[in-house]
Amino acid sequence: MEYKNFGTTGLKVSRLALGLGLRGQQSESEAKRMIERALELGINFIDCANIYGPMDDRANIGRSEVVLGQVLQGRRDDLVITTKVASQVGSGPNDRGLSRYHILREVERSLKRLNTDHIDIYLAHMYDESTPLEETVRAFDDLVRSGKVRYLACCNYAAWQVGRALWLADKLNAAAYAGVQNPYSLLNRNLEREMFGLVRDQGLGVMAYSPLAVGLLTGAYSLDQPPPQGSLWARRTDWDFAASTGGAAREVISTVVALAAELGKTPSQLALAWVLSQPEVSVAILGPDTISQVEENVGAVGWVLDATLKAKLDAVSSAFV
Repeated sequence: MEYKNFGTTGLKVSRLALGLGLRGQQSESEAKRMIERALELGINFIDCANIYGPMDDRANIGRSEVVLGQVLQGRRDDLVITTKVASQVGSGPNDRGLSRYHILREVERSLKRLNTDHIDIYLAHMYDESTPLEETVRAFDDLVRSGKVRYLACCNYAAWQVGRALWLADKLNAAAYAGVQNPYSLLNRNLEREMFGLVRDQGLGVMAYSPLAVGLLTGAYSLDQPPPQGSLWARRTDWDFAASTGGAAREVISTVVALAAELGKTPSQLALAWVLSQPEVSVAILGPDTISQVEENVGAVGWVLDATLKAKLDAVSSAFV
């Protein structure tokens, strides 16, 4: 495994993180075995959220934190753990958002489920237009000063929202976001428009989620047939598989598959290596369903993506910037 500083902080993180959406596991014991295998392979970064739950069941909200908490015992001090706050966790009027009320309540619930006394990186899961930003910044700062949180970050923010939050934290002499978490892949290069310039200027770390474009860059899906029965794209009837794999996307996917075969790598390994080749990216977050997928994905590190090959991938995916 390779490790890198998270942005300009002194925190060392594995280039690959294990995401605990846990959509494809058949049981919590299976999920635990997958986490344990990831740790054996050198992954020290586990990305979670207070709304994540196994088996793609909304009734299991928070169970991912519980599962992770059980695996952490005896090795907590060697791992970097994230979780998130802001998303809907109930039906009440204060069951979402970034108010002081919601943040301070939910951090205690997350700490209890994780069975730990601190969270290494606590993320705002989304920008909250309904709460004054100063209220959010001060609440997060209190968590850092109390020792319950080590670092702060944000998820799914636009660049201007990150910049505004950083400016206000500086004005208030409060703890500021050390990183951002957003989707980034060969099929979604939006971060290059404005966010990468901001993170370079401010020294932020980038946690790239969905680096395999929800499986489309793994080579597991045929471009000329419907998604296999039982696959995520087959289960998500609100997603348009044909539209997502047509046009420019089809060319990108086909190119990744062909170039990976020439290299003796899998499409997943090549697509991940391209994400990790971006100097702004500290971590790529995996979303595997099985231990074998974790083992395959770890093959994305330990080798350098050739500049000529990278240029080919840059060019074929230019429509997605």
